[in-house]
Amino acid sequence: MFDSIAPGYDFLNRTLSFGIDRIWRRKLRKMLDAASPDIILDVATGTGDLAIECAGNGRKKMRKITGIDISGKMLEKGREKIAKKHLAHCIDLRYGDSENLEFESNTFDAVIVGFGVRNFENLEKGLTEMHRVTKPSGKVFILDFSMPRNPFILTLYRFYFFRILPLIGKAVSGDNRAYRYLPESVNRFPQYGQMTDLMNKAGFDNTKYIPLTFGIAVIYSGNAGLSN
Repeated sequence: MFDSIAPGYDFLNRTLSFGIDRIWRRKLRKMLDAASPDIILDVATGTGDLAIECAGNGRKKMRKITGIDISGKMLEKGREKIAKKHLAHCIDLRYGDSENLEFESNTFDAVIVGFGVRNFENLEKGLTEMHRVTKPSGKVFILDFSMPRNPFILTLYRFYFFRILPLIGKAVSGDNRAYRYLPESVNRFPQYGQMTDLMNKAGFDNTKYIPLTFGIAVIYSGNAGLSN
């Protein structure tokens, strides 16, 4: 499904979110900057937008980021973008299963995910794997969609998400599966405290969530902790 929409994926992201997705990624990157990690894993990297945002941003010492995804076409698109931005020396995209990470335990200073955890077949297993590969001093940052809590905003959001978005997605990509799947996946995804509870269960501590843009998206964060 994601292979089929890869060519127009970035354009649709910008269009369907009115460009706000860039602001959300920038917010996550600023939170990451405060943690000062050098070796990062970007899970479900897609076309590498979050990895590109977090790679350096003018820092003298560029971060080393490994991005994984199960969609070969998304990875191809991401590698093209990374090459154009001359970031191939610090961002490595490779095929990988988010729920069976090939890396040794305690490898990364931070693990980041942008709009990917909703797609895990087994969310608890994926979170546990993310915790395993994070150093005890490391952190996790997860950005994903959510359902707004304000009833008025939620009504507008659901109308756009379930009625308008799939039509635009189909018109541009020719495949409406992913853009029907998107609102359905958000609707059933654990929200707010439910998500931090799952992160705690996976081994993370000091878990928090920050709603963005009326709760349309949320950044979840946590520490790997000494239990790792």
